[in-house]
Amino acid sequence: MKGKRKVILWFRQDLRLHDNEALFDAMEVSENVIPVYVFDKRIFEGTTKFGFHKTSKFRSKFILESVINLKESLRSRGSDLLIRIGEPEEEVYKIAKALRTSWVFCNRERTEEEVIVQDELEKKLWSIGQEIRYSRGKMLYYTQDLPFPVSHTPDAFSTFRKEVEKVVKIRKPFATPETIPTNFGKLKLGDMPTLEELGHSNFEFDARAVLDFKGGESEALARLKYFIWDSELIKNYKNTKDGLLGEAYSSKLSPWLSQGCLSPKQVYHELKKFESEKGANESTYCLFFELIWRDFFRLMGKKYGNAIFQKGGPKHETNHELNDEMHLFELWKQGRTGVPFIDANMKELNQTGFMSNRGRQNTASFLVKDLKVNWQIGAEYFESMLLDYDPCSNWGNWNYIAGVGSDPREDRYVNIISQAKRYDPQGEYVKTWLPKLKRLPSDRVHIPDTLSPSEQKELNLKLGADYPKAMLSTSRWTK
Repeated sequence: MKGKRKVILWFRQDLRLHDNEALFDAMEVSENVIPVYVFDKRIFEGTTKFGFHKTSKFRSKFILESVINLKESLRSRGSDLLIRIGEPEEEVYKIAKALRTSWVFCNRERTEEEVIVQDELEKKLWSIGQEIRYSRGKMLYYTQDLPFPVSHTPDAFSTFRKEVEKVVKIRKPFATPETIPTNFGKLKLGDMPTLEELGHSNFEFDARAVLDFKGGESEALARLKYFIWDSELIKNYKNTKDGLLGEAYSSKLSPWLSQGCLSPKQVYHELKKFESEKGANESTYCLFFELIWRDFFRLMGKKYGNAIFQKGGPKHETNHELNDEMHLFELWKQGRTGVPFIDANMKELNQTGFMSNRGRQNTASFLVKDLKVNWQIGAEYFESMLLDYDPCSNWGNWNYIAGVGSDPREDRYVNIISQAKRYDPQGEYVKTWLPKLKRLPSDRVHIPDTLSPSEQKELNLKLGADYPKAMLSTSRWTK
């Protein structure tokens, strides 16, 4: 029986009410659910090993908007959200002690920093006779439904996919409750911080960005509806997903998925509903395929733990050719390599917090395979900057490019110029982010280092002044 038990619902990277198993579990046992969110100062004000902000202004703003939207959604259902700033293991514990709750419900995280926090909170709760009850919120599949234990997850994605996609049934999403019973007693709700209080100045939206991403469950569901139903962009997803410009080239759901504003199960079931009404095709399957990739990376994170963050990766094979040459990294980071396709992608990341999947593969390969810079530095920079940063997906992809992941087929080399000409044949993307190159013809825009002095004069472009000289000759990719 529910009785008068009070429980805390600790929101983490699951900033939604739809398909929220922790919320469902909490309401199953209690008639007084206390929603809590803690802005962890270490995440918003801390730095990484190589000195980058843990969370850029773009993601900080997105998270802040997401928490504001969550609070509004809770209030519309008769509840509200306790806001605290500090360390979650301390702040949640203090609330639990003050309210004499029975349990703390939350979604379990699996990577080191998050595990340390939840383990420390668990110890503190034990000291007052309380405990954490974990739920799942990040994955499409439930690990208990898989045909193998996590420790036996296939290392090759293709093998994993074949073993699960036609065998394992994806569960239905949990419904969004109409009301959430809450009584905070005499506790103060706490003030929502400003972006400045999270360590960042306000900034203007860059009109060149693919989308003006707004955080929150409401925006996430609106984007899902638009992509699948309103525009039916899903019908051509397979052919457009590797685009570079505009909001239509891919689903753009990843920032909301990463913060848990959107459930992957919700995406899947909306997709299946569309297929039943409009018909399935390669594009609808392709979006499902991408969701499976997310689960695969998360399972690799569970299976190999901290190895995904280490230089030798899950293979434990350190490439001693890679260096920590920060001056080379800085040129890459600033988009000053003299290789336009790389520079344009880095400029986009720095100005918007977003980069296409195609751009991520090319910039990562260039840093690791061509500049021979330690891949961990690049992974940390992406961790800092990306709107859609997810530990397992980010570090798993860098493992893949660096050739230190578990899949025996990893260690990919990307031909930068071939990719540039294929995905930006007219140079529109490069010219958008590098306007100094706007006068270059399409057959030279990706290889400006081949321009003679007379050609540069004719095009009103001086290499080394208007645009950097190439760190590496583009002939390495065109031979």
